[in-house]
Amino acid sequence: MSQNRIPLQTDRMYHIWTHANGSENLFRVEENYRYFLDKYSQHVHPVVKTFAYCLMPNHLHLMVKVRGEDEVLAFLRIKKEDPTLQGFQTLGGFSNIISRQFSNLFNGYTQAYNKRYDRKGSLFMQNFRRNLIDSQAYYTQLIVYIHNNPVHHGFVKKPSDWPFSSYHAYINNKETNISKEEGIRWFVNTANFRNLHQRDLSIDNL
Repeated sequence: MSQNRIPLQTDRMYHIWTHANGSENLFRVEENYRYFLDKYSQHVHPVVKTFAYCLMPNHLHLMVKVRGEDEVLAFLRIKKEDPTLQGFQTLGGFSNIISRQFSNLFNGYTQAYNKRYDRKGSLFMQNFRRNLIDSQAYYTQLIVYIHNNPVHHGFVKKPSDWPFSSYHAYINNKETNISKEEGIRWFVNTANFRNLHQRDLSIDNL
């Protein structure tokens, strides 16, 4: 099964990533990053829990867990102003609904980006990619991989130096939408979280 056809199912964990379409950047200035995260909170946060993210100039990585059907249905009732909405069948099925929220994010961001920079056409590659994450060992490896992405690409020397990732949510006490309490439990504690990031665990085939 191709990566963009892996179904997005309730209570399952996924690595999601996408890239700019062509040689352009997705983000040019800090305001772009902030705007994308605002739109993420609007479109995607209601249907997934987010454990890690990293926004790079021409690509991005996410680690998410799809919320339960009751939570998603409650969100759709509010969004569609239809308190009588009973299920997902008439909306194309559960997985398609989750995918559509990501598409709404990418399309909405593209429209704003195109208006801001007086450009036309697609900004993201056609389909976002995803892998099912099905082992707890992979959870910690993936978080470390995502947070170290700017290090891998030579932008910074350590993950704390890159401002556009969820690494900072894990190491400070500010309010956040990141599900860091559950994430830290996979590392046992914050000290181990920091240590493993310094060791920079690698993942094959990412």
